[in-house]
Amino acid sequence: MNGPDRLPTRAMLFAGLLATPAVGAAACDPNRPLLASIVAGQADGAGCLPADLGLGEARCTAMLAVFFPGQTVDRRNTPAVDLPEFEELQRLLLDHRAGLHESELWVVDILTTACVGMDHLWQDLGFTGRDELTRLMQVNFPTLAAANTGDMKWKKFLYRQFCSREGIYVCPAPSCGVCKDYAKCFGPEN
Repeated sequence: MNGPDRLPTRAMLFAGLLATPAVGAAACDPNRPLLASIVAGQADGAGCLPADLGLGEARCTAMLAVFFPGQTVDRRNTPAVDLPEFEELQRLLLDHRAGLHESELWVVDILTTACVGMDHLWQDLGFTGRDELTRLMQVNFPTLAAANTGDMKWKKFLYRQFCSREGIYVCPAPSCGVCKDYAKCFGPEN
């Protein structure tokens, strides 16, 4: 959970990550602040991401070295959980990526890994608010972001897109049945 008592530590981690000059083109990559927020959130105990953020240790180390060189982040050791539809969700995101930055490939795997969580997707990623997830979607998957015309919750939206591609017509996102906001997500769309 993201509580007010977590914010100062998380904010310091986030500021420290962004204070480090990035390597080459990563300095102006729009994913840099989003990845800093995910890393800070994970390190501070927010979200469901494993220590390697779903990238595998080598790719996570490479991402940190490119975006936040020299920074040491004590990442929380959360066990990875398998997601049966991982490859299908990953393919959906890959098919809709903007194709502007290599970092989009890291974001695809991080976002897909977070779909296993039990909270809203922005919380599962360790973000401080839904606006960060919306920004991540707009930067990395603009066609998907534009298709979410009803401002549907992102995990529900991604699963609807996935199920539509697969020809599945009743498709709640995982863990929706236990979510405290079930009525908000599965009520009428605006």
